[in-house]
Amino acid sequence: MSTTTTGKDTEADPKVVRDILDKLKSEGLFDQFRRDCLADVDTKPAFQNLRQRVEGYVSRFLTRQVWSPNLNKNHLRDSLRRQINQSGMLATGVERVIEQVVNPKIFHVIKPKIDEVACQHLNIDPDKRKERMEFKKNQQKQNLQSLMSLSVPPPV
Repeated sequence: MSTTTTGKDTEADPKVVRDILDKLKSEGLFDQFRRDCLADVDTKPAFQNLRQRVEGYVSRFLTRQVWSPNLNKNHLRDSLRRQINQSGMLATGVERVIEQVVNPKIFHVIKPKIDEVACQHLNIDPDKRKERMEFKKNQQKQNLQSLMSLSVPPPV
């Protein structure tokens, strides 16, 4: 990827990133990721728990309301939405849903597809890139093992 280096920081060229994102969108990959995640969401405990909590909250909210023919439903809806958002229940629940649905797919489904599109866009051979990444990973592992062997005293 086209990058600029300043000291230790490496930043991607925003235009290149935008081009790759546009390509991902135009190929329908974001929609595919969304469909894959939504297909799993209702089976996860985090989603079921969140749905149960929201339904309970809505139920309690509605039991405290006094019905009249002049009741402003939009105002009622806005008030409920505001209270749910202020409770923090959604933010926490959605984080847990993401942990259970999206995170497991990131390295096995999402990242490989994004890497493939990025390699195509940048004219990088994906197999050579994979070899290079494996080589770097093995080097880091060896370096870590060397450091660990230096810090462990020999057995007595």
